[in-house]
Amino acid sequence: MRSKIHIFTKDTSPVLLGIIVFFLVGGIIVTIFLLDSNPVDEILSNDQVISVLYVIEKNQKPLCTYVLMCYPQTKKAVIYDIPEELGMLIRKINRIDRIDTVYNPNDITNYKLEINRLLGVDITFFIAANTENIGKAVDIIEGVELFIPASVSIHDEDELVLFPSGINRLDGDKAVSYISFSAPDEESEMAVSRRQQFFLGFLKRQAEMNEMLKISSVSQMYQSFLRTDLNQHSLVRLLDIFSGIDIDRINIQLVGGNMREVSGKMLLIPYFDGSLVKDIVRQVLTTLTDTDDSSMGVRVFTVDILNGTSVTGLAGRTAEVLRGFGYDIITVKNADHSGYEKTVIIDRSGYEAAAKKFADIIRCNNIRQEYSGNEEPAEAVQNFEYKSDFILIIGRDFNGRYVTGN
Repeated sequence: MRSKIHIFTKDTSPVLLGIIVFFLVGGIIVTIFLLDSNPVDEILSNDQVISVLYVIEKNQKPLCTYVLMCYPQTKKAVIYDIPEELGMLIRKINRIDRIDTVYNPNDITNYKLEINRLLGVDITFFIAANTENIGKAVDIIEGVELFIPASVSIHDEDELVLFPSGINRLDGDKAVSYISFSAPDEESEMAVSRRQQFFLGFLKRQAEMNEMLKISSVSQMYQSFLRTDLNQHSLVRLLDIFSGIDIDRINIQLVGGNMREVSGKMLLIPYFDGSLVKDIVRQVLTTLTDTDDSSMGVRVFTVDILNGTSVTGLAGRTAEVLRGFGYDIITVKNADHSGYEKTVIIDRSGYEAAAKKFADIIRCNNIRQEYSGNEEPAEAVQNFEYKSDFILIIGRDFNGRYVTGN
């Protein structure tokens, strides 16, 4: 029996050609759709907070790590500074260690996941760069302007670099030197402050040069110095959103904790095993998404903390907790005696809702009003002796985080 051989003739070739054209056109449409889809716009349409992980590396390890959270509708933002010596239970290696132990410059997924767990939020995007490339990015935006309170001179690779006191415009090389150098007698807080100052200056200058960064050739070059999970179009859109933020009003919050020795290493263990920072983030997210434009909505409230117990250092530790929630601590000292049984909040602000919000943070129901209520709150503080908005007198019912037994 002869086998049958099927030959595509002129009658069948148009069918095959049609199939090829169909898949070709379909592929083009899908490609265009993927190119046009913008994850930043998707977040905007879903009315979500944008959170971006920024990492500046030195020797393939984080020199500084920041998480910028921004709510585009209110244009409010906050920045969390993640210390390099922060210690926590790292799931990847199943032990307590420095958070940067899992940092890999070629794939920061594990590092990002640990910071997600630390803050209790899902980080939306990431942007990373080593010091050399961050310097090149600084040069593209024509330098970063910083106020340097006291003159600094450092030796950087046998070259003397001078930073006079006052306002300085740092080019890329000087910016890198400023954030990288470490003086032998310098306290770690000073280095942290320098890097925070640079980061805010970098964001501000980036916003000022926003229109230039929208030029395709410029944005392409700018992005070449950064590692990010955003494409060029999405990065330009993100920077455009950030240009609307009032950078001068952004509060940088350093994740705090207690230094402890763990397996021969000194680690910064977050307060209350990390629960405090999650509480702070939840509170701050509520503030970011609050559309109240009144003075109470944007005001930073001030607090005097008085230790009414015999527990040494309790007021100082409480100050660290409240600073994390964005309060400005004016004084920290002992009360008139150490026998206070119950914690009390004295409200002098005249804002009942603000006093309730403050009290809820430490679960205190004992609030006393000192404000008379006969004049406007703004007028009530117009006096020659400044008074804080709240006085917190710590009693024996305060465990360092909450008031118990209400």
